[in-house]
Amino acid sequence: MENKNKNTLPNLPLSTIWMLSFGFLGVQMAFSLQSSQMGRIFQTLGADPTKLGFFFILPPLAGIVVQPIVGYLSDRTWSKRFGRRMPYLLVGALVSVIVMFLLPNSGSFGFKTSTALWFGAIAILFMDLSSNVAMQPFKMIVGDMVNEKQKSYAYSIQSFLSNTGSVLATIFPYLLTAIGVANTATAGQVPDSVRISFYVGAVILVIFSLISVFSVHEYDDDTYKKYHGVALNEDNANEKNKSMLQLLKEAPKTFWTVTLTQLFCWMAFQYLWTYGAGSVAATVYHASNPASSGYQAGANWFGILSAVYAVAAVIWSLVLSRIPAGKNKIGYTLSLFLGAIGFISVFFIHSQFGLLFSFILIGISWAGMMAYPFIMVTNALDGYSHMGTYLGLFNGSICLPQIVASVASFAIFPAVGSKFPAMILISGILMLIGSLSVSLIKEKI
Repeated sequence: MENKNKNTLPNLPLSTIWMLSFGFLGVQMAFSLQSSQMGRIFQTLGADPTKLGFFFILPPLAGIVVQPIVGYLSDRTWSKRFGRRMPYLLVGALVSVIVMFLLPNSGSFGFKTSTALWFGAIAILFMDLSSNVAMQPFKMIVGDMVNEKQKSYAYSIQSFLSNTGSVLATIFPYLLTAIGVANTATAGQVPDSVRISFYVGAVILVIFSLISVFSVHEYDDDTYKKYHGVALNEDNANEKNKSMLQLLKEAPKTFWTVTLTQLFCWMAFQYLWTYGAGSVAATVYHASNPASSGYQAGANWFGILSAVYAVAAVIWSLVLSRIPAGKNKIGYTLSLFLGAIGFISVFFIHSQFGLLFSFILIGISWAGMMAYPFIMVTNALDGYSHMGTYLGLFNGSICLPQIVASVASFAIFPAVGSKFPAMILISGILMLIGSLSVSLIKEKI
């Protein structure tokens, strides 16, 4: 499958590498608002805590279907003005903005509780779907245009911008509350502090995505073939008509070993996003009623802690960018191991400020997860056709673990006494297994 008839991709100006990923900041704001506020929103709307996992199944289910399709179609798309990947970014960002205005208003249309929950579930489904459509081009375009020497830097910049977006998104509710915006609302409605945060995130998403769309000029088919040895739109029936199942059978071993590590890591974060707000509210503020000021204060503090792990990830991603390409496994293992310690410590630390330590370590693992899997997989796929389709399929290593975690939560959550902190402890165990599994990855240098 690997084609040796290719030239080395040129070094890109650093400004170009930044512009390749600039819109990632806006897209990640949408994801971070979703991950940090979903549990809060659905509990506020009246969801049964033991059934929270259901609402977290739909977004990754959308991603696992949509991402391979976006990859497949973008491999076969070319617009002289917008390129191959960027049209999908533009469409995804615009749809995501619409949904970001609808989701926090799920309880404001006069629906009864069950209808409001279903409206919110469908809204979050479309929000995740559109955000995934917008995110995928950034991963693909690095594989298209960045050489192996600069790839670690490029994905580290994506991690930096991604986590900067996370910081902005997760601190908004806390900052808005601090300046007097209401942080509580009548039963079944989302507080204004959350609602306005989504509005601001939507505006930033559009602006930053447009900057990338109009700043980046992708390689056309001839240029792509010159550097990769294959053309994405090459009229080769044997290659063009291969099914996704056939492509999976031909995927390099690295694709599958990185996927195994991803399984444990993304299950860990899925439980953090599902039960994190409730865990902080229970252990720090001793509150469980979503309508109470204590619970909403706990949810706000979870937002701050999410910002802390995003800041830690920003700093750690810059550290990781200095690690030589041949040492990626060391950086990956260390990042995940420190994250496991952070998750486990959440179960034992009940101090508001003591949790800052825990989430700094969690942020270190997040930085590793944002950088290394795509570095390793795109390096392993270099010289393969169907790059976009492969990266879309690889997104299943993000989506599938979230689905597995959510389904498993229906049994695990009652088994641990329906205790939110216990679910974060399980996250730590999963992350520890993930760090050990990195040893199975055979990295292409």
